Amino acid sequence: MLDNATREKIVDDFFEVYRSRQPMPLLTKTWPGIEVEDAYRIQQAFVARKIAAGGKVKGYKVGLTSKAMQEFSGTTEPDFSAVTDDFFVPESTPIPMSRFFAPMVEMEIAFVMKEPLKGPGVLPVDVIRATDFVLPAIEIVDFRVQREPGLNVIDNIADMAFCGAVVLGANPRRLDQIDIRRVSGALHMNGKKELEGEASAVLGNPVTAVAWLANKLGEFGTSFEPGDTILTGSFVRVLPVTAGDEVLCRFDQGIGEVATSFV
Repeated sequence: MLDNATREKIVDDFFEVYRSRQPMPLLTKTWPGIEVEDAYRIQQAFVARKIAAGGKVKGYKVGLTSKAMQEFSGTTEPDFSAVTDDFFVPESTPIPMSRFFAPMVEMEIAFVMKEPLKGPGVLPVDVIRATDFVLPAIEIVDFRVQREPGLNVIDNIADMAFCGAVVLGANPRRLDQIDIRRVSGALHMNGKKELEGEASAVLGNPVTAVAWLANKLGEFGTSFEPGDTILTGSFVRVLPVTAGDEVLCRFDQGIGEVATSFV
């Protein structure tokens, strides 16, 4: 376990990464005693500084929702990060590659909340009642730490769960209009279908991911508020992108499409 001064220094280092454009060494290598709780406290402190500078928390992301990714990261459960307003990018707006370090894309379903929701004890049925609608989404995964052997869940959590940006579609669907477990989607890159998957890849049901997150946030005294956007986890593996790439994610059951591009 790290002391507060060390955690604050790590937060300083993350801000320096944005200024220097040089990823920092893995936290788990630099501070061998770091624990998962430290990582969440570092993330919280980083977000708190952004809020103090005028930013706002607009939602949260759930990561590591597949067993394969959990095993790869050395954990037995998902993780999460707050997502501040500066991470949200308008749909179909070209995004400069200079914004990122090593960007990759994922396709997801985002939940937009209409009611507060706070754990513990949140069940999937509570999520269904509290959800306003869902949207198609692209998450751009990025890394402020070096991608090298040894990277694990602690580095992931401290580094905003590797969230780089979020692109939301504008075609809302209510949960009573779809069977969300069976929503299928395909990720197209430069006009070619590259990946396809089903929402059931996300903890069996994205609703389960939202319930897990509500309960996890409750451990930190935090809750969902009306209007919060929750990214529930990817249907498919991550796909790297480079300048000039155009990405389109297409979902069935009337959820529609969401697109972005990189310059």
